[in-house]
Amino acid sequence: MDADVIIIGSGAGGGTIARALAEAGLNILILERGDYLPREWGNWDARTVFAEHRYHTDEQWRDQDGKPFSPVAGYHVGGNTKFYGAAVLRRREKDFHPRQHRDGVTPAWPISYADLAPFYDQAEGWYFTHGTAGSDPTEPPRNPYPYPPFPHEEDVALVDKALREMGLHPFPLPLALHRLEDDPQHSPCVRCPTCDGFPCMLHAKGDAEVCGIAPALRHSGVRLLTGQRVRRLQSSSDGCRVESVETDQGRFSAHLVVLAAGAVNSAAILLASANKQHPQGLANRSDQVGRNYMCHLNSACMAIKPGRENRTIFQKTLAINDFYNDSGDADYPYPLGHIQSLGKITPALLHAQQPLLPIPASAWTASHSVDWWLTTEDLPDPDNRVTLDPDGDIRLYWNPKNRESHQRLCRKWRQILHQVGFFAVFFQPMDISATAHQVGTCRFGKDPTTSVLDPFCKAHDLDNLYVVDASFMPSISAVNPSLTIIANALRVGAQISARFATGMP
Repeated sequence: MDADVIIIGSGAGGGTIARALAEAGLNILILERGDYLPREWGNWDARTVFAEHRYHTDEQWRDQDGKPFSPVAGYHVGGNTKFYGAAVLRRREKDFHPRQHRDGVTPAWPISYADLAPFYDQAEGWYFTHGTAGSDPTEPPRNPYPYPPFPHEEDVALVDKALREMGLHPFPLPLALHRLEDDPQHSPCVRCPTCDGFPCMLHAKGDAEVCGIAPALRHSGVRLLTGQRVRRLQSSSDGCRVESVETDQGRFSAHLVVLAAGAVNSAAILLASANKQHPQGLANRSDQVGRNYMCHLNSACMAIKPGRENRTIFQKTLAINDFYNDSGDADYPYPLGHIQSLGKITPALLHAQQPLLPIPASAWTASHSVDWWLTTEDLPDPDNRVTLDPDGDIRLYWNPKNRESHQRLCRKWRQILHQVGFFAVFFQPMDISATAHQVGTCRFGKDPTTSVLDPFCKAHDLDNLYVVDASFMPSISAVNPSLTIIANALRVGAQISARFATGMP
């Protein structure tokens, strides 16, 4: 055996469980497809990140019509947390139960919020989380945050005040950033404008490399191999266990395997591992591997106030959940979603994403905007799925649900912004290539005929295979999935550690 545990992937799930199992004293081998993200000036350059896509994969997937597209994703130590906006919110209590939406009902989870709550606490501690308990009227019961919230800069504070005067309930956005407000001189985070969507050159972002992989590697029993693209998992002759992990570079074996390659790639690896015992793909007796792919309905928003230049540097500090549980309209009793501020759209960033817009126009627009991110819950659908083409390429079928709810959320937010003084409000919806919030594809549950994983994320069909990325989620909710991935990885890590402690690998 090369290790007690092989972990495939080093993102939010893989990086977190690596640290958890390392602290339990296990011998761990981490296989990462990519390498460390280069630390260079391009990390903070909008053109390098958003126009040249230097840090994104150059591979192409195909949509349901066979049209190729480039997913906005990268393969690095730390996974896609290297680029996330570090917004870390807990699921609401209602998100663990069936919830009625315009386009259907979400399924119940096999665990409750109370089961995950202590691991949310631990996750927030590990990932430097800043916030204010009790400020969000929809949040579940919780302990205080490890760190105080990031203060609003002047223009964000004005919006916060105006929303409150309208009777709404904005709150400080929980952020996973290593910022020491009582000692800013020695703080890793400098509240720069290149955070949301950028990698952090200062390693101040609470990402899976900084908070998971680096602490894990301080233990002598942990190894990380980069440049190891996993092609398939080989099962034992009886089909009950994973016997080896095959990569482009070789073959590795361990008592237990943890798959954390992301919802799309984890499903692809299991499908590519079909054999005589598992003809539909590994762990796929239920025919659910790859199915129920979900991704948030997201739109970026720019709100323009011509008479006032927005001099905010660090803008991503405000959120609002007044329309999370219902629209507030008697004729539409359904949830709409979540709203949070974006990292400040600068002239350079806007020009990188809209190169046909004249530079003077992009400079004026960006300097007079306050920017937002709107999220509506997608619903599981077995026809939204990951499959493999005959040549092994990934095909992603995605027809998102709840479009009407998302459109209503955008319209409602436009009306509110107009009322607080913004002259023009523009939205840009995200398309199939925006895969940052991918979940589903290996849902967990108690019934092996309708789920891939059991409630502790072990494959129903195999004794030694766990999946701890966002694949396990039966529903996506309307908040960022990262903190739930991290907390669940800690929960599963505790279960695996207990399993080894009893001598049952």
